[in-house]
Amino acid sequence: MLSKGTEQALNKLSEFFSDIEILSLSGNFCTDKKPAAINWIEGRGKSVVCEATVPGSIVTTLLKTTVHSLVELNTSKNLIGSAMAGSIGGFNAHAANIVTAIFIACGQDPAQNVGSSNCITLMEPSGPDGKDLYISCTMPSIEVGTVGGGTVLRPQAACLDMLGVRGANKETPGENSSRLAQVVCATVMAGELSLMSALAAGHLVRSHLKHNRSSVNLAPCAPN
Repeated sequence: MLSKGTEQALNKLSEFFSDIEILSLSGNFCTDKKPAAINWIEGRGKSVVCEATVPGSIVTTLLKTTVHSLVELNTSKNLIGSAMAGSIGGFNAHAANIVTAIFIACGQDPAQNVGSSNCITLMEPSGPDGKDLYISCTMPSIEVGTVGGGTVLRPQAACLDMLGVRGANKETPGENSSRLAQVVCATVMAGELSLMSALAAGHLVRSHLKHNRSSVNLAPCAPN
């Protein structure tokens, strides 16, 4: 839609300035489908912050780790490690995994995963005695829509229906896409908590080996 509007604006300018030379509809300052500091700093599409406080008892019994271990790991891995790598917007464990999955399921442009996965995950002790975990994910450039494109495909439309965000919101224009962006960010945060807990507890490789699809007993293929 922005491309359509830009093209109309350029055509209108051509009517007033006959010597204007249009080189391209896009000059790459957008910046679309490419890593860029401008999208990380100024945002693009939807900017969302999701946060939660997880009781210490849940961290210990369900996530099999401790608040201290998670906070220390997040600082060392997601913050210091990413900074040492020169990352732009990659201060997270695996936001791109979640973003890509939702984008494909909900008819979004998978290539927009590049900018939409910009995310910084923060963790710190919380509560009166610091035994609970505060976690937040900040995603400044989630590029989603609920009208047109892949959203008209039946499987993807069904997923949007399940989330209650299919099509345009007639009462509050833009509300459905905003809600979808919130779903993306919240799911990313859940994924961050899960993976970071597995890493802190030393369960990552073990769980991959256990649940690897190649190890599942599948029916033998029919001979050619």
